[in-house]
Amino acid sequence: MAFVRYRQALVALILRDIKTRFFGSAWGYLLAVAWPLTHIAALMTIHTLAGRLPPYGDSGALWFATGIVPFMAFAYMSRMIMFGPVLNRPLLIFPTVKIMDILLARAIVETLSAGIVVIILAIYFTAAGVDFMPYDVPQAFFALGTAMLLGLGFGVINSVIAQAVPMWVTGYSLSIIIYWIASGVFFIPDNLPELARYILSFNPILQAVTWMRSAYYEGYGSLTLDKSYAVGVGVATLFFGLMLERFARGRLLQG
Repeated sequence: MAFVRYRQALVALILRDIKTRFFGSAWGYLLAVAWPLTHIAALMTIHTLAGRLPPYGDSGALWFATGIVPFMAFAYMSRMIMFGPVLNRPLLIFPTVKIMDILLARAIVETLSAGIVVIILAIYFTAAGVDFMPYDVPQAFFALGTAMLLGLGFGVINSVIAQAVPMWVTGYSLSIIIYWIASGVFFIPDNLPELARYILSFNPILQAVTWMRSAYYEGYGSLTLDKSYAVGVGVATLFFGLMLERFARGRLLQG
């Protein structure tokens, strides 16, 4: 019975999240999906019109999509989860609603959104006559899952910090630009000098992007990719975030 009540509360939070994202309507959720999709489409269009030949494969749009999609999955997951407790703080007056419930609901919505974006891109590329399927499908799923795991871990940590220091929301949102530049979306890590490649290899988002492209282009990232490191950082950040939330829970609610 307790599980059923918890499930109902979680579903209610998910539906509320969907309805309140844009315009207070469930239809507004379409914009939540269209927003990252628009970013991806705009970036692919800009670089395709620039006339640059893809370093791998025959499709420039597919090349950029394989880098942009995992990065966007991370960026939106981490940012939206960070916003969750800040925007839904009034809900915490209800005894049945916990901060972890809000974080979990947001994570589920972002996972569904990422899945819908991938499906729409697959339909677009298929209609355009581009083979969207990677040669190693399981590894592509693992790469996308790792990107979202990293976003979840970063998001939980940032949600705790943002509740104590509201300005952190702005600071982290701006830091996404740095991650964007250093995540290997627009360059090939293996082509960098050894020292630069070594330093950048500690960026777990770069590892997730490289992992995704390695599922499409055989041999890609052989000098850089460390799958266990990317997964390990994702698990470690999530564990640390959960411990931090548990430790700070009472203090934040009193504040």
